[in-house]
Amino acid sequence: MSHSITDRSKQLLQLEDGTVCNAGNIQDLMAKLPADAPEIRRDLYKFLVDWFNESPYITVHTSGSTGTPKEFTVRKEQMMQSAALTCSFLHLQKGDNALLCMPLQYIAGKMVVVRALVAGLNLILRTPSGHPLADVTLPLRFAAMIPLQVYNTLQVAEEKERLCQTEILIIGGGAIHKELEDEIRQLPNEIYSTYGMTETLSHIALRKLNGSDASSAYTPFPSVKLSLSPEETLIIQAPLVCDDTLETNDIAQIHPDGTFTILGRKDNIVNTGGIKVQIECVEETLRSIISTTFAITTVPHPGLGEAIVLLVEKTADTEKLPDQIASLLPKYQQPKYIREVDAIPLTGSGKTDRKACRLLAAKLI
Repeated sequence: MSHSITDRSKQLLQLEDGTVCNAGNIQDLMAKLPADAPEIRRDLYKFLVDWFNESPYITVHTSGSTGTPKEFTVRKEQMMQSAALTCSFLHLQKGDNALLCMPLQYIAGKMVVVRALVAGLNLILRTPSGHPLADVTLPLRFAAMIPLQVYNTLQVAEEKERLCQTEILIIGGGAIHKELEDEIRQLPNEIYSTYGMTETLSHIALRKLNGSDASSAYTPFPSVKLSLSPEETLIIQAPLVCDDTLETNDIAQIHPDGTFTILGRKDNIVNTGGIKVQIECVEETLRSIISTTFAITTVPHPGLGEAIVLLVEKTADTEKLPDQIASLLPKYQQPKYIREVDAIPLTGSGKTDRKACRLLAAKLI
């Protein structure tokens, strides 16, 4: 995308109400912001003040899905490279309407803004919520959401219609359940699942979820090199967006055509009675019979080493579960314990909090 604007002093951001933000006026806009302005607007202005200042660096926070949220510094130059990769892959053009409906505290929200700055997109702001399209009447060319936002949107006819009219949707920040993916497959627009992490400045690969080119594998951007560690975790070299080689915790398969599939996380492998079980694979299978929120976790066990535990929210009919599970899963994958809980612990970004689940299971058993 040769026309991307990577000189920050020349970048500007047009908002839905016609406000134009740039390096020259952002301090002034921030100062004049009314006290009752929506928080997302305040957050956006704060981010832009940071973005347009002299420093070549900006501080980002990880979501904490794999532990305590970390803070680290990245080069604005690399964020712009990442934005240009995405805009070029998705053919986003100057003047396209893009929706920002994710929190600006995390990289995903920040990158929506940087893509708008680099490609000259118009930004539509909505306070992050479970129903981001509830009152969006403008036609959207591009939106980025988390799976829960997509799921909620599909439950409301009017919002679903708006989603279908959004030309390109990318979904990140968590696993997409099989049922949700089945529903997405029926939609007429272009929808992608993203793969990446804060360290790679959002995503380095996309997977088409619908249409004739839908795939179960991710396609990395051209500048990204992938390999596997001896433990079969994915190793990423993405020199445009990240100086270091990253070894992830994701167990992956790399296919001969260069695409890859994620099987689950290394720290979510349970060794039960000497057999390794990938937690996510068990959860994926159980989704066909459990409609409420649930999580698979483990507790230490004298004979097995680790015993598999199913935590399920109390609205479920748990009486029949053991029999249903026995017919679905091989013996070694079946939960040894099933416990009802008020709520499954989640992280700040809405993912299952694995550590908290383990602690909860230990308390209950």
